[in-house]
Order: sequence, then structure tokens, then C-alpha cells
Amino acid sequence: MTIIITGAELTIEKVVEVARNRAKVELHQDALKRIVVCRGMLEKKIDAHEIMYGVNTGIGEFSEVVLNDDQVKDFQKYLIYNHAAGIGDAMPEEYVRGAMLGRINVHAHGNSGIRPEITQTLVEMLNKGVTPYVCQKGSVGASGDLAPMSQIALLLMGEGKAFFNGEFLDGKEAMEKAGIPIPGLEARDGLGTINGSNVLTAMSALFLFDANNWLKQAEIAASMSLEALKANMGPYTARLHEVRGFKGAVRSACAIGRMVANGDLKTGKVDHKVQDAYSMRSSPQVIGAAHDALAYARSQVEIELNGVGDNPIFFPEDNIQLSGANFQGTPVSLPMDMAGIAITMVSVLSERRMNRLNNPALSVGLPPFLTKGAGMFSGMMLSQYTADMQIVEQRILSAPASIQSIPAAADQEDFVSMGMNTAIKNFQILDNAYGVLGIEFMAAAQALDFREYKFGDGVIKAKEIIRKHVDFLDIDRPLYKDHNTMKELVSSCEILKEVEKEIGPLE
Repeated sequence: MTIIITGAELTIEKVVEVARNRAKVELHQDALKRIVVCRGMLEKKIDAHEIMYGVNTGIGEFSEVVLNDDQVKDFQKYLIYNHAAGIGDAMPEEYVRGAMLGRINVHAHGNSGIRPEITQTLVEMLNKGVTPYVCQKGSVGASGDLAPMSQIALLLMGEGKAFFNGEFLDGKEAMEKAGIPIPGLEARDGLGTINGSNVLTAMSALFLFDANNWLKQAEIAASMSLEALKANMGPYTARLHEVRGFKGAVRSACAIGRMVANGDLKTGKVDHKVQDAYSMRSSPQVIGAAHDALAYARSQVEIELNGVGDNPIFFPEDNIQLSGANFQGTPVSLPMDMAGIAITMVSVLSERRMNRLNNPALSVGLPPFLTKGAGMFSGMMLSQYTADMQIVEQRILSAPASIQSIPAAADQEDFVSMGMNTAIKNFQILDNAYGVLGIEFMAAAQALDFREYKFGDGVIKAKEIIRKHVDFLDIDRPLYKDHNTMKELVSSCEILKEVEKEIGPLE
């Protein structure tokens, strides 16, 4: 599979294919022509000594300092040195690869003024598997992700570090082993490589892909718990949600409805209450609201993936350059804060259903804590503790980063997005969400084993997959292994894949 880079039509799914699955990329010839034309315009302006930010001036607070001809080229090198100022562990390679892909797509518009050799080198690095070593932390998400992007740019000078064929190498050695010529940096090339929010956007794209799969599994787990709790299935009728109008709720109700189809509860063969608790009958509204939040976040991320996030921006057709703030990460960080909150919210709902499965006063006849030997055995009592701890961590992490601006660069950069903080904490929220949902899955499967009526087709399949990995809790055993197994199972999406094979896509 080869992804053609045009400056447009880059989707979250394509980011996943390149960043995670290592699909090849190819720069469209029209995009290459645009890059060449824009560079030609820039070089004419340089020769005419036209003042251009970050080309023949300093940056940030030093934007009023004009560089002489001898300084223009060296400035790009020192710019990268100065900005390669991150800290912490190495980012996962998929984050870095996603950022490189995003930067290539920015260049493809022909508004960045860089040499085509720079963009083509980034393409070769993706295709040959040279991934720069980039520290996880350091970006404030305005003026772009300067610190992490600068560690990528070091490779363009044959410096820095990189991963290649499973080895951790000096950047120059990695490029040589891969057979990639080192282009060096000339006027504009350094800033044109780093001045966009490409890392936080790539991370957000990967998160949204995973979060959507997690939400679909939240509907599967909800369906299992609902059947175990003898739920009234009326609230999961699409018509009920269509009259209100929220697309996410309609989608969620349909998914749950299909999961329980052909089961005895759905067909009215098992008695149920007139109205169930909110954690049961509100599931489509709550999970649906999360779907809607993620849909909005996706729209913003894909606009950013296909837009020109850079500064300055050059318009060859009009022979002008405009300096602004198209590097500002707020259009992504704000909706992504909401996306993280949405995952936490649905995790809270999951824990509340798990509580009802455990609590004999609420479980409609299930044994206390889902054990046959209450008193001698404690069943899944402590599983709830583990879920609760993770939810508290999620709640702490759900404080929005997009309002946490701290001024920098002598107040020249006095409002920043902190979008990298959002991107990092969202993955931590999701990691906890895998654990919380895994525990609900485990409890729901345990509860269903105590019921003797027929379940829906999707529920039967989900329980079957869980039982391949975790046995029925007949007598107490250490549960940490089961918890970790279930967390890995949710992360792998095996339950989702097998359920969708059985009943079709849950979209």
C-alpha cells in the first residue's frame, strides 16, 4: 500500500497506515512542482534582500534582528541546535513517523519555501525506516512542536540519533546505512521543517483511531452488562434517539441493539423493570455524546493534517509572504481535551455498571460480588477497587491543558496551546480506560455465566472470546493476571474484531 501525498485527503486512517503499519508514501508530482515554484520565489526574495521572518531575521524575541548574507545559512543550523531542547524518554516511533508524514503534507501545498530536497528526504526516511530519536516532552504547542520537530531536523544535517532496523544509531550512520543522502540546511529549511504542530496532531490522530475502537468496545461491554442485569431493552431503540437528534446517541443505540438482537431480553421472554438506573438506560446518550465529541475532534485534526501549519507562509501566485500564527496548536488541543474527557466519562459509566453487577442489592438476583461462595470468597470485590483507582487517575488527567498557557520567549510567545500535554495525557487516559473496560468485560462475562436465558448474538460472541483468555472465577484466585490479560485483550481489539465478524461493523 502506498499513500500519495498531495497536501489534501490525508485522513486519520492514512496516518495510522504510515505511522503504525509502515505503509510507503509518495510525493505527488504536482506537489513537487508547487514546492519547486515556491522555493524559486523565496530565493528571488533572498537575493533582493527582502526582510522575511526566520529567513534573514532572528526568531521569537529576536525577530527584529536582521541577518547578513553570511549568517543566513548558518542561522538554520543554530536554530535547530537551540530548539532541539526536549527532555525525557524517546517518543514511540509511530508518533515521530506520524509527525514526519504531517510535515510532508504541509510542504506539499507549496507554501513553505523549503527546498524540495528537504521534503524528499523526509519521504525517504519514512519509506526506508529511519526514525529520529525524539524526546517525549518539551513542546508547548505554539510556534509548532519546535523541540520535537528539531530532533527530526537534526537528521537532515546528519546529526542527532535515530532508530533503524532495530538499532539505535547516530543520525549520520542511520542515514548512510539506509542509503539516504543528507541534504543539509539552507535558508528557510530549518524553520520550514519545524514550525508546525505536527507531533501533537499526529498523536491526536492515532489517539482518535484507538479511542473510536475503545468506544465501540464500551458498547459491547455495556450490552453484556445490560443482558446480565435483565435490562429493559426499550431505551436502545433507535427511534427513541432519532426524535432527539444526536447522531452519536443514534449510533450507540443501534450498536447496542444489534449486540442484543435475538436474545431473550430483546424478544421479551425475560421479565424486566419499567425503568432501569441511569447507568443502564443512559448508556446510548452518554456513549453517544462521546462519539459526537470524537467526531468533532476528528474534523479538527483532519483540517490540521491537510492545512498549511507554518510561519511565514509564501504565496507564489501573488509573490508575497505573510507572517502569522498558523503554527498555533489550539484548534487541535481544545477539541482533544474534550476527547480525553469523553473517554473518562464513559469509563465512569462502565464502572457504575460493574458496581451494579457486584452489588446484591442492585444486581437482580446475581450472587454478591459474583461469587458462589460469598463470605469464604470475595469474588470480584477488589476488581472494583482497581477500576476506581484508574478512574481517579483519569479524572486528574482530564483537567484541560488548553487553558494552561505559560508565557515564553520574553512574552513574545505569551499564549501557547500546551497541546503536547493534551496529547500525552490522552494516551494515559486511554491506557487506564483499557483497564477499566477490561474489568467490566470480566464482570459481565462472570455474571452471564449465572444466567440461564439466551443472550444476543453479539453478546454470545464477546463472552466466547473473553472465555478464551480468562476462566470463570469459581473460587478466589489472584486477579492481577486476569486484570492485565483483560486490559491487553481490550487494547488488542480482538473482542471487537470477532464481534464485528459476527454481526457486522458497529458504526
